Amino acid sequence: MPITKSEKVWMDGSFVDWDDATIHVLTHTLHYGLGVFEGIRAYPTDQGPAVFRLTDHVLRLFDSAKIFMIDIPFTVDELVEAVKDTVRVNGLQECYIRPIVYLGYGEMGLNPLPCKVNVSIAAWPWGTYLGAEGIKHGVRMKISSWQRHDPNAIPPAAKGTGMYINSCLAKVEALKAGYDEAILLAPQGYVSECTGENIFIIKSGRLVTPPVQAGALQGITQSSVMALAHDLGYEVSVDNILRSDLYLADEAFLSGTAAEVVPIRSVDDRPVGRGEPGPMTRKIQEMFEAAVRGRVDRHKDWVEYVR
Repeated sequence: MPITKSEKVWMDGSFVDWDDATIHVLTHTLHYGLGVFEGIRAYPTDQGPAVFRLTDHVLRLFDSAKIFMIDIPFTVDELVEAVKDTVRVNGLQECYIRPIVYLGYGEMGLNPLPCKVNVSIAAWPWGTYLGAEGIKHGVRMKISSWQRHDPNAIPPAAKGTGMYINSCLAKVEALKAGYDEAILLAPQGYVSECTGENIFIIKSGRLVTPPVQAGALQGITQSSVMALAHDLGYEVSVDNILRSDLYLADEAFLSGTAAEVVPIRSVDDRPVGRGEPGPMTRKIQEMFEAAVRGRVDRHKDWVEYVR
């Protein structure tokens, strides 16, 4: 989706004009893909813009960096405040936020340890990733011919920049074949996740989502959905899913910060349930939309106000 410019980008502790937020062509991460990032959203609330589960996202950023042995030169609290400042200085009521930690200019080669670590945060208006039609009517999914990478090749528990080549390959394959999104399988054959989202199926009133052992990133939207489903009285479990379980599910949906909660209409041209968003999916969607705007009392601590 096209990017709508904002005014300022936070770079290593200072704000620069959007068009000046540039890096050198010999930036290490550009060549070797070693970096970590987060996708975060801010929503309008009765008390002004608020960032959804901001601290949880920043903590996951630090976890990703730890896995890759990248030392972030800021504290968690400093980056939490930097995100709020970035939303505030750009005058945004609702936006997508992208913090990225990357290895900068000055070293070349496969030893990243001497590299300077840079941190940037950008925020801009961005609609739901799979479109309003996807939110309303559901999306068509394809099982990708590309596998999710093995955890002993590249650790899927980290949200690393270069790792998303795997997702790009699957996404392009799906789009070229006429689908909206792809589902990747783990090397063991189990359902892992989508190109940038976690996945849920509903069978006989029970929600199931794949475990991290299947290569799924531990999603913050995923954990929010699980908590909201518990609040609604639904049974929720983390368990392995086969591709045939997708075909035979009563309902299915995907979840992610960029995508939010999106019903799945079909998988590999097989209708999921009746081929339209089901009642449990719709109820979870409604609860999620309320929660991100601070309207669910039990989860008001999920929203962190900018002002």
